[in-house]
Amino acid sequence: MNRRDFLRNSGLLVAGFALAPLTRANTFLLDEFPKNEQGNRFAEGFVFHDRNGSGKRDESDPGIAGIAVSNGREVVLTDRNGRWKLPVDEDTILFVIKPSGWKVPLGPNNLPKYYYIHKPKGSPNYRYPGVSATGPLPTSIDFPLEPQKESNKFRMVLFGDPQPRNQTEIDYISHDVVEQVARDAAAMDAKFGLSLGDEMFDILSLYESLNQTVGTIGVPWYNTVGNHDLNFDSADNEGATDTFHRVFGPSYYAFNYAKVHFIVLNDVIWEGSAKPGYHGEITAKQLEFVKNDLATVPKDRLVVIAMHIPILGVKNREELYRLIEDRPYTFSLSAHTHLQEHYFLSSKDGWRGKDPHHHLNHVTVCGSWWEGAFDERGIPHATMSDGGPNGYSIIEFDNNRYKVTFRAASRPADDQMNIWLPELVAPASVGSTEVIVNVFAGSELSLVEMRVGSGDWTRMANSPGQDPYFLKLKELEAGPKPPTGLKLPNPSITKHLWKSRLPAGLAVGTHAVEVKTTDMFGQTYVDRRILRVG
Repeated sequence: MNRRDFLRNSGLLVAGFALAPLTRANTFLLDEFPKNEQGNRFAEGFVFHDRNGSGKRDESDPGIAGIAVSNGREVVLTDRNGRWKLPVDEDTILFVIKPSGWKVPLGPNNLPKYYYIHKPKGSPNYRYPGVSATGPLPTSIDFPLEPQKESNKFRMVLFGDPQPRNQTEIDYISHDVVEQVARDAAAMDAKFGLSLGDEMFDILSLYESLNQTVGTIGVPWYNTVGNHDLNFDSADNEGATDTFHRVFGPSYYAFNYAKVHFIVLNDVIWEGSAKPGYHGEITAKQLEFVKNDLATVPKDRLVVIAMHIPILGVKNREELYRLIEDRPYTFSLSAHTHLQEHYFLSSKDGWRGKDPHHHLNHVTVCGSWWEGAFDERGIPHATMSDGGPNGYSIIEFDNNRYKVTFRAASRPADDQMNIWLPELVAPASVGSTEVIVNVFAGSELSLVEMRVGSGDWTRMANSPGQDPYFLKLKELEAGPKPPTGLKLPNPSITKHLWKSRLPAGLAVGTHAVEVKTTDMFGQTYVDRRILRVG
């Protein structure tokens, strides 16, 4: 009997098949469970309404029907009594997929607790501890849920790469970003947060301190595996996320909030301690999980997929495309590159969907790894190689629509661009003087316009290149008196630059140059720079 037939005959739903109730006749004690073709056994349990919030199933706590549970490959729905059953091997994480209108318990530092790790022998003796031996399977693995109201219009907070390498850099995160989130009314209205990997910079013993800092935000916080979150002493990819598992749970999973379905993937493949290195790829097991998971998600729902390495850096990305491109509402997120860029995937990228797929390669919390000169607080400015500041974003959802709003660290909410101009321009050179604008979260769908004084707004041209302010910072580093602080990375090509020339004939004197940008979501920002002609 194969795995799918066993599950179907047990009265449980394999994703995509009809649900039948469990009966007394087709239940088994754990010791009586047949083994599947790989010799695996089966775990079972309940998803229940935790009426008193104890986290334990009492006799009066009813089971909840139709809730998705997974072992990281198969996805089953609970029967009318809230019961589920899934195959397990000696290294399985079982987890409930949080349904809309319900919440999972929170552990220390507001980390969601929605999983059970089955690893009877525990992790190998890594430098940073993995999972302790869990022993035999419990008789019943039960997942508690409590009801909560979820509006179809809600917000979340998004972080890319916090990536601290020591406690000092965790303190930078505290003062430069987390404290700002607490002052940001829109962010504090968020229902949860998500970090897009590289939660740490190799030193995994610092997870607890970072989680304590992020936990002060006060909302449930989900996490993603990055290439700096791995056990580098693991001989292969299988054990590389053991410390992540111990701290955060599964390295890929899904959850729902209102009418949005979120899938968090692990797209980092560790090539092993014998020849250290990694690459971007999604394992076959994960792809099967995604397929089975999506079989339970209506087509009118927005599906948001989070990963660490940008999707264009994933070698088998088209296998993921095939699973989502027939859906009308999809959006994906990554970090990793320490710059910000929007991609709109089309047929030239291997995407076969009716409409382009929007992928946001998101800004990082640590910017350029906390490099650059120190400010008056003793925090590096950490300007990224695209000339953008470090920061975070707020994503607002309304049914299957979404809107992303960038927030620059330690800057006002409307500080969304830099305008580059000389301080003084000779009258004869005005018409040939270029205005360069870096719209930090801009995309090819942004409209950027300029005017001088009360003149007419004229459209600026998107013109990828190197950010002039960042080039100036690199010049200062190479000068006779370089500023104190870690050296910045080399400049990258910035796609969110716009250029135009000043109108000829400006009179001698002082002028205000204004720039207005309207992004793909209809959000408009205006900034200005003072120019002297003389």
